[in-house]
Amino acid sequence: MAKRIHKSILNAKVNLVFYFLSLFFAFFSRKIFLDCLGVDFIGLTGTLGNILGYLNLAELGISASVGYFLFKPLQSNNREEIQEILSVLGFLYRKIGIIILFAGISVSLFFPLIFSKAGLSFYIIYFSFYSFLGSALIGYFINFRQILLSADQKNYLVAIYYQSANLCKIALQIFLAYTYKNLFVWVFVEFLFGIIGCIILNWKINKEYPWLNVNINNGKALLKKYPNITGKTRQIFIHKIKDFLLIKSDELFIFIFVSLKMVALYGNYLIIFSKLISLFNSITNSIGASVGNLVAEVHRPHIINVFWQITALHHFVAATLCYSLYNFTEPFIYHWLGSSYIMDHNILILLVIFIYITNSRNSVDNFNYAYGLYADVWSAWAELIINISITIICGLKWGIIGILLGKITSLLLIVVIWKPCYLYHSGFKEPIFNYWKSVTRNYIVSLIAIIIPTCLTRLLPIDPYQNIGTWVLYALSGMAIYFVISIPSYCICVKGTKDCLHRFIHK
Repeated sequence: MAKRIHKSILNAKVNLVFYFLSLFFAFFSRKIFLDCLGVDFIGLTGTLGNILGYLNLAELGISASVGYFLFKPLQSNNREEIQEILSVLGFLYRKIGIIILFAGISVSLFFPLIFSKAGLSFYIIYFSFYSFLGSALIGYFINFRQILLSADQKNYLVAIYYQSANLCKIALQIFLAYTYKNLFVWVFVEFLFGIIGCIILNWKINKEYPWLNVNINNGKALLKKYPNITGKTRQIFIHKIKDFLLIKSDELFIFIFVSLKMVALYGNYLIIFSKLISLFNSITNSIGASVGNLVAEVHRPHIINVFWQITALHHFVAATLCYSLYNFTEPFIYHWLGSSYIMDHNILILLVIFIYITNSRNSVDNFNYAYGLYADVWSAWAELIINISITIICGLKWGIIGILLGKITSLLLIVVIWKPCYLYHSGFKEPIFNYWKSVTRNYIVSLIAIIIPTCLTRLLPIDPYQNIGTWVLYALSGMAIYFVISIPSYCICVKGTKDCLHRFIHK
């Protein structure tokens, strides 16, 4: 257990370091890229990324399934089984890579129709797409062994080597964009560093696991030895599709229902949201693989106790994110990019609701994954149908607001209500009443922790729009008010908070 906690904390520390290193680059580079390369080009990169995301649907489920099957052999140090499972993964990824290559070529034939009103040269559109496609295929043909680091709680190695290369890439792109303002050069650097990052990471994997010998050619035969991988993959595949549509398809839907320009404006909000979420995820996500290890070796009462500690942490993180994003996003965009980049306030409200649901759900998702609970494929189809139906109907009428309403409604019905029921029934084998009795307090305390500090923050005699200095003072004062109210509230009312706090302080 001590080793598991040590790895979790090490992952958290390394992720935090690279978070702060990348934070400045992300916001500074966004401003440079928008000014030097244009809003339409930045919107194009987001749209192409979502198109590639749809092509990557062929993979969904395989890496998660393989990661699940790696927990036990890693715990027992069964090297032969680890090599065989990774050989199966390499074989499947090679097949998928070929499918994605031909699918990408086929989709690109329709670009004259898709981007007829984009206002960009088709040379840059095609060059960008095939460069991004090439970078994605590297992961399928070469970089698939990275999953071993994740399952073995060594994501800090990925952060150290891969993120270092990524920061160098952004720095070079900033310099070249400011100096030459050439779209082709920016895309070429993106592709080049995809190759460099892959080479560095594979070198580290070989150094970390010198005994690792993966034979992709044996993957097909070994697949018969591990038939459960195929069955589990089919289940996870359906769940990953709906997750993709809920989380990754925003920009594509906005492009279809609104405009390419709004893709870029929405992307500005997503950068702020994703960077703040990454700050907290650098801590909470470091425990993901350790949950699988926990379920594999510890008795049920302790598992449930840890579940409530993690649930308290995720709900507190979700409330902190929502308070921060709601109160400080719009004045920050005002200083960062200008008032013309601020969108409808109702969009911000819906984004905050969406952020709370998606971040507070993580504890349930982690334990469902650790137990391998993906047989409820009906729920994935239901969530998918609800989401797409409401998105199409409301998106046509209200644009981005309608798209967010579709996402939120489907999440409430399936993620908030059904998923905990499934975990308690098939995983913990406990009455679901035990869950709702405790988690209801989480929602009430979170709501209080957001509303009361927000009202008090608005009374501060500080104008966050005056200059960046007053914004910083406003944000610091607001966060102080929030923590003074929220931390005692969680410690007193929310189950698992004290144990979680005690664990982090003493480790």
